[in-house]
Amino acid sequence: MKTRRKSTLGTIYYFAQECRGKMLLSILTAIISVAGGLVPYWGVYRLILLFFSESRTAGEIFFWTLICSGGYVIKMLFYGISTTLSHSSAYQILESIRLAISRKLMKAPLGEILSNTAGKLKSIVVDRVETIELPLAHMIPEGISNLLLPAAVFAYMLHIDWRIALSSLVCVFLGAIVFAVMMKNYNQQYAAYMEAGSHVNSVIVEYIEGIQVIKAFNRSSGSYEKFAGAVKSFKEFTLAWFRSTWKLMNLGNALLPSTLLGILPVGILLYIDGSLNPAQLTLCMILSLSIVAPVTWFTVAVNDWKSIEYAIKDVNQLLELPELPDAKADVSLDTFDIALKDVSFAYNKTDGDILHDINLVLPQGSFTALVGPSGGGKSTVARLLARFWDVGKGAVTIGKADIRSIPLSQLSQMVSYVAQDNFLFNCSILENIRLGKPAASDEEVYAAARAARCEEFVLRLDNGWKTPAGEAGGKLSGGERQRLAIARAILKNAPIVILDEATAFTDPENEDKLQRSIAALTKGKTLLVIAHRLSTVKNADQIVLLEKGKISAKGTHEELLETSLLYHHMWQAHIGSKVWSANNGRKGGRVHA
Repeated sequence: MKTRRKSTLGTIYYFAQECRGKMLLSILTAIISVAGGLVPYWGVYRLILLFFSESRTAGEIFFWTLICSGGYVIKMLFYGISTTLSHSSAYQILESIRLAISRKLMKAPLGEILSNTAGKLKSIVVDRVETIELPLAHMIPEGISNLLLPAAVFAYMLHIDWRIALSSLVCVFLGAIVFAVMMKNYNQQYAAYMEAGSHVNSVIVEYIEGIQVIKAFNRSSGSYEKFAGAVKSFKEFTLAWFRSTWKLMNLGNALLPSTLLGILPVGILLYIDGSLNPAQLTLCMILSLSIVAPVTWFTVAVNDWKSIEYAIKDVNQLLELPELPDAKADVSLDTFDIALKDVSFAYNKTDGDILHDINLVLPQGSFTALVGPSGGGKSTVARLLARFWDVGKGAVTIGKADIRSIPLSQLSQMVSYVAQDNFLFNCSILENIRLGKPAASDEEVYAAARAARCEEFVLRLDNGWKTPAGEAGGKLSGGERQRLAIARAILKNAPIVILDEATAFTDPENEDKLQRSIAALTKGKTLLVIAHRLSTVKNADQIVLLEKGKISAKGTHEELLETSLLYHHMWQAHIGSKVWSANNGRKGGRVHA
């Protein structure tokens, strides 16, 4: 991450480079708009002079009226061009930021990403980045005009008389003092406000995402109280902050637009002593009113800029995530043997190692199963093989090449990873499967789906293969989502296949079919299966028993039954649960996934 990204302006400048031309043109047209906006004031001044002149003609009045109208048209026309360009630039910057975040998330270790909740990531990528657009799109044209207009007016009033110019700033100066006092602890309050807002957002997301569990366990009252309490707390904090500033805010807002309080007494005195004529006095009063809106705008801009600062701060948290080192050149591999050599791993330094000195070889074309008690490190081993993280100590090799020397793009083509919690996109079932091989024909997709036993339930759907899977696959059951994910992996046809509890939700009547289908279609591939249901892996070439991050035993199913007391107990418990499930199914009917 380059240093220039760390500041708010530095980050915006970094991402604005590709649209720098449009932004400069937006600023230029904003300046022209300001210049056009000053023309009517000069025209009004000339009309006032004509009013006091005895030799005025209708043609002169019409001419200066036309000048005023022309200046106003220039102001509005170029302001519109400026805002169009600034909005285009703003959305281009937003696109660049979101694409940069997505690229970073693809390159960061999975653990770094999972340490952030889905709600927080969504809030940053969608909501926080979006907050940059409105201030950014308007600060360019409006900020330029609101800076230049008061400056130009003040300069012209100085030309008329320096005393009348200074008098126009009296109330602005007093209002600025009031706002400065009001905002003495603004940074701390805004930080607390953002923290309170983040808390209430996380509670809302938790409440919505957990609504099914809340209803299932009849915890709606307690969960709602937590939700309502968070909302009430945020409301009370916000109101308390506003109440503490209302008096000063109202005073400041009353003072800022009251420029006539300074202009009138000074202007009348200058008129009496002959320093100003009636036309000049009238023009100065009009000009003083013209700076009210720009000066007031800055009170809003301060809050907008603070929102940008916090949005950029959140964005930089993601942009500064560490990246997995990525090799440049593809590695030539003769085999797809996998080996873990003295592998130890910890998700973070404070919790200690999850895996301890793991040594394991998965020969090419073999079927290896990882089993053991929950929390033993099975899924961690699978994720290290897919290089979602890098090992803390030791090495993972494929075909004798350290996977850290294999480019991530090449590694992703070599490995098919199917997890227990399978994510589907809200597009058709056909396209969800096709993600495994984007260039695949429909027939190839159908063949993979049939192999994964998807056709049986897809053809029952109203729109068949064109049926949308729903958000995150919500329109399908857990077992159906698993079969689609397996079909996707089959279609990918990678030489290494990792199934992390991939058949956990499969209904019993399809389990055997699916297992035989996987075995046939992964023939000749290096297959790693993680399973709690031991019957699904009893035919594995080797079964590895992981306990507390260490390999406690390995061998075939028959060998482990004889040599491992833990595996024997696990098998007996599994057989007992299957018998109970079968008896219960005969008595009460079978429930399908």
